[in-house]
Amino acid sequence: MDYKKTVDYLFQRLPFYQREGSIAYKKDIGNIISATKHLNNPHKKFKSIHIAGTNGKGSTAHMLKSILMQSGLKIGLYSSPHIKDLRERIKINGEMISKKDVISFVKENKKKFEKIDLSFFEFMVALSFDYFAKKKVDIAIIETGLGGRLDSTNIITPILSIITNISIDHTHLLGNTIEKIALEKAGIIKKNVPVVIGKKDKTKAIFNRIAKEKKSIITYSNKKEYESDLKGKYQAENINTVATAISVLQKIVDFKINSKDISSGLLNTVKNTGILGRWQTLKKRPLIICDIGHNVDGIKNVVEQIKSIKYRKLHFVFGTVNDKEILKILVQLPKDAKYYFCAANIPRAMNSKKLKKHASQYNLTGREYQNVKEALKSAEMNSDGDDLIFIGGSTFVVSEIL
Repeated sequence: MDYKKTVDYLFQRLPFYQREGSIAYKKDIGNIISATKHLNNPHKKFKSIHIAGTNGKGSTAHMLKSILMQSGLKIGLYSSPHIKDLRERIKINGEMISKKDVISFVKENKKKFEKIDLSFFEFMVALSFDYFAKKKVDIAIIETGLGGRLDSTNIITPILSIITNISIDHTHLLGNTIEKIALEKAGIIKKNVPVVIGKKDKTKAIFNRIAKEKKSIITYSNKKEYESDLKGKYQAENINTVATAISVLQKIVDFKINSKDISSGLLNTVKNTGILGRWQTLKKRPLIICDIGHNVDGIKNVVEQIKSIKYRKLHFVFGTVNDKEILKILVQLPKDAKYYFCAANIPRAMNSKKLKKHASQYNLTGREYQNVKEALKSAEMNSDGDDLIFIGGSTFVVSEIL
């Protein structure tokens, strides 16, 4: 198989949550245990940091990776979802896993993994563990996909766990209250492994209880005076979480990380890691910005950031998926914008006509478009140099214009 055929196999033969939704989600870790046993348990051959949370875990993981790279370490990173190429999920320092490595792993293991009935996510987790072990990384940063307790990544025993924040998302899978979701995320807290919590709120009692049961030292993030090249006011919380995590990490392992490494790592996160879609500027005139914020809190952060920008007129290219709390999202969106409702090319995408109908309940007006690129093209045609075009609502909307 060449790379295209390999990717087609992974997408078409295996259940893929990002495209198909909850039908592809598996609420147990039995499959990944079987798969890693077949691979001789590669996840036990390297140190790791485990990150969960509703929002900010991707940014947190990439900032942390950048800092550790600045200190001279060989850092693996597993993150999801990908924006353009599935290889974005598996990186060592600034380099994605090679196409050759993906092809050979799939070729060697697909028959066995088909018998185990792995999902796409489970297959990628197994690949990342095997790759990091073979490449002998100093440490791997592992981001959960969804939840924590039953996430496929949760077979690792990390040296540090991080939970960024908790808000309402994936309620049909994780629970319909903050407390229930917090319990799922808290599932990554391991016995005698310290944990950093990014936000102190009403979930504090739950995290304190679980940490006490696990004899895990718990540290809450506190304000740090650092900046990052990842733009957006909402990144301040992630920066504090990362800096706090570094201070805890320095007490656990003999890594030489100084304040210069922290400052430089944060200011060069995009350069060092290649992260995409986080308040990313695509064009200056008109100003075109995209962001993958896609749930209630993510959209709230986006709207607050938009308010800080001066523009003549706001053009909002917007699409979402069917399993989001769309009414709670729409009520937050600015009413003075011109909307370009669209649907990404995935089965989960909400039909643009249906989205426009929902939006009309909140006096959000605009036209519907067959696809994302058509919507963006129309927005550019209707704008002038002093306008702002924002593209978002879904990771998949953003991925189609990058």
